[in-house]
Amino acid sequence: MNFPPPGRFPPLILDDVRGAQKMLSGVSRVTPLEGSRHLSALVGAPVQFKCENLQRTGSFKLRGAYVRISGLTPVERAAGVVAASAGNHAQGVALASALLGVRATVFMPVGAPLPKVAATREYGAQVRLHGHVVDETLAAAQEYARETGAVFIHPFDHPDIIAGQGTVGLEILDQCPEVRTIVVGIGGGGLAAGIAVAVKAIRPDVRIVGVQAAGAACYPPSLAAGHPVSIGSLQTMADGIKVGRPGDVPFGLVRELVDEVRTVSEDELSSALLLCLERAKMVVEPAGASPVAALLSDPKSFRGPVVALLSGGNVDPLLMQRILTHGMSAAGRYLSLRLRLTDRPGALATMLGVLTVADANVLDVSHVRTDPRLGLTEAEVELHLETKGPEHCEEVAAALRGAGYLVMG
Repeated sequence: MNFPPPGRFPPLILDDVRGAQKMLSGVSRVTPLEGSRHLSALVGAPVQFKCENLQRTGSFKLRGAYVRISGLTPVERAAGVVAASAGNHAQGVALASALLGVRATVFMPVGAPLPKVAATREYGAQVRLHGHVVDETLAAAQEYARETGAVFIHPFDHPDIIAGQGTVGLEILDQCPEVRTIVVGIGGGGLAAGIAVAVKAIRPDVRIVGVQAAGAACYPPSLAAGHPVSIGSLQTMADGIKVGRPGDVPFGLVRELVDEVRTVSEDELSSALLLCLERAKMVVEPAGASPVAALLSDPKSFRGPVVALLSGGNVDPLLMQRILTHGMSAAGRYLSLRLRLTDRPGALATMLGVLTVADANVLDVSHVRTDPRLGLTEAEVELHLETKGPEHCEEVAAALRGAGYLVMG
């Protein structure tokens, strides 16, 4: 597929997505649908995950990148391609270029997770670390394109990219013909736009719900204004959908075809990621868990059967550790409290015995005996406990109070 320069793109139609699907045959995987009993019970209808976290390179990005690079002329291929990304798009462009025999240069932020940098290099791309935020990295990649003639591969703002991502929608309809709602995370909008083009052309009755992180939600104000607008500060752990402005091409399609765009909080994202790991045994990055967060936040508002798209699983292990801790705290699995006890031998052991009976796991204990606020015979203990959930937290606190301890929360 060859399109004219930006600003003069023809409308994207179902045939474009079907053409992309043929192009991707034998290249991208037809990723599975996996049912979620927990979410199905909450929604009151079947809920299934579309597992693009199991796609080659760990996300859906290979689809659009391959279609875009496939559409280049021989002269453009000879000049090579360049991209800017902190992770998923970088890996998609790197692998697509390697498969097509095209030289690829990928600019990544200086602080990009080392596993993503290493994976991008292993797929065959030359990696250049530049800038501390994606905007700086993007500017460097575009300057490189101007200087060298390399073709800039945008992560979402091109019809070929959108057509490639739209093949996910065709697979969903084949795998779950009875689907009534598709929930998908939105950053720049390429994935949601492509799915909407494919699905609405075949099943206009299917409701498509986009999900953004509340701290990086550029679509609600843009939809209200009727055109893409930039937002200022971007604060979210979901770096895969951390985009400050919708793409011009996907915005028009999202506005026309996506039924609703919702936002989710950081706590909801953490809880969703934890649920994917514990209940579905799925390693999912925060952006990929955003549809699950939306389902958890208001399950009864979704008409089933529902397909929630897990768009990627490329998460840095250190970030995963922090997110899981945050998610367990948001889910009431951690309890922090302070209490007073008599400063005498064995008092701490007696208090810990109460926690043993209450079946709370002690993660950390801080024992203070010299604070001037304490009486001569008092000590203060700060506890960090692992519990089984909010109800268990209340039971543990009640057990301590019942044993005569002053619990200060």
